[in-house]
Amino acid sequence: MKAIIAATILGIIMMFAGIMAKEKKPLATLATILLFILLGVNIWDLTNTSSLAPQSLFNNMLRIDRYALWFNTLMTGCTLLYVLLIGKEIQKVGAHVAEYFALIFFILCGVYLLSCYNNMLILFIGIEIMSIPQYILAGSDKRNLKSSEASLKYFLMGAFSTGILLMGITLLYGATGSFNIISFSFLQADHLNTLALAGILFIMIALSFKVSAAPMHMWTPDVYDGSPTAFTAYMATVVKAAAFFAFLRLFQVSFGSLSSQWTLVLAIITAATLLVGNLTAVFQQSVKRMLAYSSIAQAGFMLFAILAVNAVAWQGIIIYSVAYSIATIGIFTVLMKLKDYTYDGFNGLAKKEPLLAFVTTIFLFSLAGIPLTGGFMAKYYVLQALIQQGHLLWLVIFGLLMAAISVYYYFRVIIAMYFKEGNAELHSPVTATDKFMLVFTCLLVILIGLFPQLLLGNI
Repeated sequence: MKAIIAATILGIIMMFAGIMAKEKKPLATLATILLFILLGVNIWDLTNTSSLAPQSLFNNMLRIDRYALWFNTLMTGCTLLYVLLIGKEIQKVGAHVAEYFALIFFILCGVYLLSCYNNMLILFIGIEIMSIPQYILAGSDKRNLKSSEASLKYFLMGAFSTGILLMGITLLYGATGSFNIISFSFLQADHLNTLALAGILFIMIALSFKVSAAPMHMWTPDVYDGSPTAFTAYMATVVKAAAFFAFLRLFQVSFGSLSSQWTLVLAIITAATLLVGNLTAVFQQSVKRMLAYSSIAQAGFMLFAILAVNAVAWQGIIIYSVAYSIATIGIFTVLMKLKDYTYDGFNGLAKKEPLLAFVTTIFLFSLAGIPLTGGFMAKYYVLQALIQQGHLLWLVIFGLLMAAISVYYYFRVIIAMYFKEGNAELHSPVTATDKFMLVFTCLLVILIGLFPQLLLGNI
């Protein structure tokens, strides 16, 4: 609870700092300091909460437990890493730098609500608090028409999915007489009425929009490609992870006993997400657009955790959220250093900037799920969760096949860096600080791959 209040207050401080500051650089420094403070507040919350005694607040609308607090701490850490790596690029997007950082704090406020909601109204509020700042950030580059187009498309599709979510909440309220997600657990598959089932399906579709699951993914490539790259990196990582956490919390806590009613529909959505994301990524010429379709494919694997309805799924969503976020933030950091976002823009990078090429390779290995990286352990946990579920082995096999296809388009970048002739042009110089932070991020990816229990020891 302290973190929710702290994120709001720190966001307001950033807004007022923008009025007083005459230069952009101190604003990035202030945002970094405030994020360290917010991380400290999250750790304080975590260390003062017993794993055996979850807290219920505001008439049981929020349920603060150790698992949610640990997720909040990790996402705050990923946000801090994001600002340390990409803070310089955020300053170049436009004139309102303080407001950009303030919006990131407000997004974190939404993330915290989604991790500990116990009421459908809080789910709705959390999604909107997290989404509305993204619409603004997507259109923040006023010099680029594609940014305005991305913002408008994101807003329209977001509003459409919100309408579907509200319809689902309304139908569930009509069936149960309550907004409390715990009260939905009394619904039984053999006595499930049509109203409740329709509500569950509407909510599933709405949340699938938020996590870029097919066929509700159509907005994702254009929005990710058109938005300033500095903000695309955040939309595709921490924001998506929070949406998945909310998805998992609702469908395991409330609808776990009804899994026989919705598993097949979600399994088809998952298979379609894997197929569309991976096959379309193969044919992209822009690495940024490839990463957009890659994020759709990664969403397919994260949906395995929703389908599993078991304890391993909770572990899987934590590891996947962190490993995927760190590797994706790292690859976007490298991408923003280059002038050309196509595969040809990476030609010869290994000769010109060997360290940059090496860390990019590690990040791509992680996204592809190569052993000894965090991405491998992430895929291992979600696959293990689905295998334990026992009824969707065909989807496990299909997921492994899609993972093999993903290796192709990730390795195209590696081949361009190491085996093709060219002179990769840099958009900005790679400083010693950049190199240190990229190496640190690379080590985090490897550390998670070697010792995944580091992320599971507090839950």
